[in-house]
Amino acid sequence: MSSNHSPLLQTNLPLPGRRQGKVRDIYDVKLADGGPGLLIVASDRISAFDVVMPNGVPDKGVVLTQISRFWFERIHKQLSGKLSHHLLSTDPKDIPGLGAEDRQPLVGRVMIGRKTKVVPIECVVRGYLAGSGWKEYQQSQTVCGIKLPGGLRHCDKLPQPIFTPATKEESGHDENISFERACELVGADLMKTLRDGSLAIYQMGHDYAASRGIILADTKFEFGLPLGSGSAQPILIDEVLTPDSSRFWPAERYQPGQDQPSFDKQHVRNFLQELVDRGRWNKAAPGPELPEEIIQSTRQRYLEAYRLLTGRPLMM
Repeated sequence: MSSNHSPLLQTNLPLPGRRQGKVRDIYDVKLADGGPGLLIVASDRISAFDVVMPNGVPDKGVVLTQISRFWFERIHKQLSGKLSHHLLSTDPKDIPGLGAEDRQPLVGRVMIGRKTKVVPIECVVRGYLAGSGWKEYQQSQTVCGIKLPGGLRHCDKLPQPIFTPATKEESGHDENISFERACELVGADLMKTLRDGSLAIYQMGHDYAASRGIILADTKFEFGLPLGSGSAQPILIDEVLTPDSSRFWPAERYQPGQDQPSFDKQHVRNFLQELVDRGRWNKAAPGPELPEEIIQSTRQRYLEAYRLLTGRPLMM
């Protein structure tokens, strides 16, 4: 499948409260029941090392949204008694106050959800020894302070998934913290609920992905407390189990002891790291223009992740 259109890099909709993240544009909307809601638009922007690149990856926002939608539906079916989520609709026709011209570019890339007070903790679950966890383990045989058995290799499967929270930073990297510190920040009862919910979603996602030939190595979740509902129960918000929030590896090529090929933007990171190593970029904004071959190969990785997870190609 080849893209015949330009990436959507930003939106400017006639809606209140516009703010822009690295990938998403967010607006305030009123829900059908009169409660406060959010419109989340997934653009085709791509970031690495906390810098947004000047050119995007066509259809990336559609892939992220549709993968999240797929997982939200599974979570509702399989974990409905344990937790809820924010997603109400992915249909641009359900966005109040927009005309057809504004809605057309949004097809496939919007989520309308309940507005929440965001819990300022990234809920990270790790099932394999990779990334910053591997770096820490080499020094201390721990990951985020959790003691692990000796002799584990890079990308080895952990004896059991571990919950490793981090602070949510407005800029820069999130900071790994202990579960005890997270309890101090937001409350022990809330953190126990988030930990148990995060581990349940990870296990469900890991087992399903394994049946599709994909290893879900690690992931992160965000939760919020619904506004205007009177409920004190946290709900899952933002995206879920996408290549931007998770580490997906092809199971047939899995070989512990080394880096794994992945279905995320690692290809982009590797290209940029080469520029850094050659002294051609310093990891500061503005980012360099990505070559067309990097854009297209990254796009294909996202599309392949969708196809493998859902069992069907993404229809544009």
